[in-house]
Amino acid sequence: MDIQRAGSQPSQKGPADWFTGTVRIDPLFSASAPARAAGGAVTFEPGARTAWHTHPLGQTLIVLSGAGRVQREGGPIEDITPGDVVWFAPGEKHWHGAASQTAMTHIAIQEALDGKAVDWLEHVTDEQYQAVEGS
Repeated sequence: MDIQRAGSQPSQKGPADWFTGTVRIDPLFSASAPARAAGGAVTFEPGARTAWHTHPLGQTLIVLSGAGRVQREGGPIEDITPGDVVWFAPGEKHWHGAASQTAMTHIAIQEALDGKAVDWLEHVTDEQYQAVEGS
């Protein structure tokens, strides 16, 4: 058994290479082999979002607070609120973040394949993000 005590892992600022806007990542757990799942609480300030990305084994988001947006490539923009659970299939190109006027926190859970849990791609442009607001 292993207990991760609240506050035992420092918060991290979301790197500008992977995020637009102010993002805080609070690590929750990481797996020791042979397990491969990891999770963190991610808080997006209003207007903040991830870059486009994929996960080799998929990703689950559990919305805790606020209002957010998600989009998979070629699909509609979806609004998300507390209690919503979002699943992105393995290799599905997507992004997620806060609404323009409201922060959002979610737990993100993903598994690593051969030590890699995410492939980061290009940033979501302001034009793409602003189109979200009109949906």
